[in-house]
Amino acid sequence: MTALTLGEAPLDLDVLDGLLAAPLRVELAPAGLRRVSECRRRLETLAGGRQAIYGVNTGFGHLKNKRIPPDQLDQLQENLLVSHAVGVGAPAPPEIVRWMLLFKLHMLLAGSSGVRADVCERLAAWLNADLLPLVPTRGSLGASGDLAPLAHLFLPLIGRGEMLDASGTRLPALPAQAALGLAPLRLAPKEGLALINGTQFMSAYAANIGVRARRLADLADLVLCMSLEGLRGSVRPMDERLMALRPHPGAAAVAANVRRHMRDSEILKSHAGCDRVQDPYSLRCAPQVHGAFRDALEHFRVVVTREINSVTDNPAVLEAADGTGEVVSGGLFHGAPLALVLDYLAIALTDLGSISERRVYLLLSGEDGLPKLLMPDTGLNSGFMLPQYTAAALVNECKVLSTPASVDSIPTSLGQEDHVSMGATAALKCFEVLDRIETVLAIEMMCAAQALDLRAPLRPGAGPRNAHAIVREAIAFADADREFGRDIHTAVTLLRRSEPLRRLARHAAGGA
Repeated sequence: MTALTLGEAPLDLDVLDGLLAAPLRVELAPAGLRRVSECRRRLETLAGGRQAIYGVNTGFGHLKNKRIPPDQLDQLQENLLVSHAVGVGAPAPPEIVRWMLLFKLHMLLAGSSGVRADVCERLAAWLNADLLPLVPTRGSLGASGDLAPLAHLFLPLIGRGEMLDASGTRLPALPAQAALGLAPLRLAPKEGLALINGTQFMSAYAANIGVRARRLADLADLVLCMSLEGLRGSVRPMDERLMALRPHPGAAAVAANVRRHMRDSEILKSHAGCDRVQDPYSLRCAPQVHGAFRDALEHFRVVVTREINSVTDNPAVLEAADGTGEVVSGGLFHGAPLALVLDYLAIALTDLGSISERRVYLLLSGEDGLPKLLMPDTGLNSGFMLPQYTAAALVNECKVLSTPASVDSIPTSLGQEDHVSMGATAALKCFEVLDRIETVLAIEMMCAAQALDLRAPLRPGAGPRNAHAIVREAIAFADADREFGRDIHTAVTLLRRSEPLRRLARHAAGGA
């Protein structure tokens, strides 16, 4: 496994694409560690004076004006982790926790947080051993960053909390680290605050969504083409000249993908002179709907990339004009930038799933010579009736989950934190929406493959033809009822994990 060097260059979602759901290996760039050490030196100089420094020698939130005696500054940081670890709910998936650690470590190496190099090295050791803290998913307001999830993420530094080892075994933090020869750390002033201030819970979810949604955009166009051929639809709405009249880049990209996938189609030639003037919207308007999703996703990825390369700590330790240190409080941790785009993308994903479900319905409705419910002998057999029910139920759930979280704010900390982003809720909802929409598109893919078999011996275009072959290696043609739930599970696995299917989709989209 190639190590990812942190502290010398920005992180990129395209690079992270190759690290999705995989253990990480990281190295810390010397330049990054030098920034960390220099920042720590500045902070210690300031902390030795009489100046009140938020979170270093004062309490937190509403307790900002409470001064803490010098002999209790270390204890203050440990108390912070313990008191803020109030998360509830199911634990975050390992792939999310890995990226939380990765993004926090990347931020600390920017040299504005005031932690010691020892802390950075410990986080790198966890990642390289794939030793992951257990992080409950509920409890963050996305305001002072993700306080509760991040407190759980870093409890093991002080020997508390639980961890998953590389085998997935759940262990108390002390023995889990002892197996690697690691002892608890005593946190120094500012370190607890630097660790729990930040947007790494939201941004880990957002980055995961951004990577998977980019893959889904290409796959959705390929699945569309399978349905287009199965329904003997027209490619005339994808004419390049037509698209130029309303030049949204996403729509143009989708139309170009469809044209490439549909080359050499015998099915298209078979109905070139038919008298059907216009296809239903779920076919004819696919460039506009899929394209709007692509445009929303592009904006989303720009914001997320900016976020994972940002400092989201508070207060920040800066270099003053005379070369000394200066601590400045601000709102770098506020989750509004992520909250808004997460809500926006959940809506865009839901629309993508909604049009996919409508194509499933069309495939079952007996269009242009297809047997109703995609099976010749119905009555005794229900055919593909129930997979459409599942798709409809999932789309309905996504519509509920697409209600924006970011429009709400509930003041906390006795009014000190009087406007919060609810970005963590937006992240969790969007993650769930993506899961459901992947399943809806997998159901469409399964149904479209059945329709293509029923169009034989005519061959579809190159893209849908090759996609059909990949599907048929895992899911057989259905001439009678069977456990279609198993087929749906297989189709979802294909959509998410099949490298041949992904390469086919990316190739038409101009990817490698």
